[in-house]
Amino acid sequence: GKMAVLLDEAKYSQYLAEMKQYFQKNNKVRDFQAHESKAHSVGWSCDGRKLASGSTDKTVSVFSLDKFNLTRIHNYKGHTDHVDQLSWHPSHPDYLVSASEDKTVRVWDARTTKCAQCITTKGDNINICWSPDGNTIAVGNKEDLITWIDTRTYKMRAEMQFSFEVNEISWNKTNDLFFLTNGHGCVCILSWPELKMLQNLQAHSSNCISIEFDPQGKYFATGSADALASLWDLDELVCVRTFSRLDWPIRTLSFSHDGQLLALASEDLHIDIAMVETGQQVYEMPCSAPTFSVAWHPTRYLLAVSTDDKDRHERDAGTVRLFGLPDTA
Repeated sequence: GKMAVLLDEAKYSQYLAEMKQYFQKNNKVRDFQAHESKAHSVGWSCDGRKLASGSTDKTVSVFSLDKFNLTRIHNYKGHTDHVDQLSWHPSHPDYLVSASEDKTVRVWDARTTKCAQCITTKGDNINICWSPDGNTIAVGNKEDLITWIDTRTYKMRAEMQFSFEVNEISWNKTNDLFFLTNGHGCVCILSWPELKMLQNLQAHSSNCISIEFDPQGKYFATGSADALASLWDLDELVCVRTFSRLDWPIRTLSFSHDGQLLALASEDLHIDIAMVETGQQVYEMPCSAPTFSVAWHPTRYLLAVSTDDKDRHERDAGTVRLFGLPDTA
């Protein structure tokens, strides 16, 4: 036992030193024009070849990634109100879904230029996720109603009205539990597909905003209005550690592909890149404006970021940013 702990500690301190050195050499950022106004959500396709962003300009932009460069493939129009969140299909690299305040959910196929499917819903949609098996899309609206849509028929499969503020939603990686974060600082865990309430974890003292699962299936992380993020052991459902270097509500979280790094962002003018297993800081990435969304690339230490940047005329810049580029890029 003791020996294993010491070996772990040696391994972690070596990893920390290596990653600190890595980001000393690979800390360049590059901005890409994505939208007419602010990008609220960014996400990578499962193969990492494409990045999508959703914006208050009512559009979805899709870029292709070539080593360190993003090229816009298409700007998808169709929504008639803000696009608040998007989610790529877990195993099909061309499908993505967007949630809009226009009371619709739209499915896009990145190989085409038009909307593949438009599903009308009951309210202004703000949160969306795709199940790991690809068969269901869950969408949450401003009235705290969650609707589950069957992707084989695009018909409603189930819906649940909650009496509290529902924030981010997600399945676990094994597709048998459904998680939602709420205004009371709790993480509610439902069985899937039965949708029975199994557990209510008191994760934070104030509004629990964001939730993210690590690719290895070992942990999930939650971000809260109290400026703390918590790391949870998925088997034991206990909080393993907290991350407390930021001062503002944790709006967005992302685990790196290997599950070793956690990016945390808020209205703070920097993004905290932390080591999952110890909580130590690997890198502090400066930003000029509050952050809306962060997403690590599925195979590389590249972070996509959307912030509330303004141009020189104080208008929304509408850019997406890549961080983790080498000095030479």
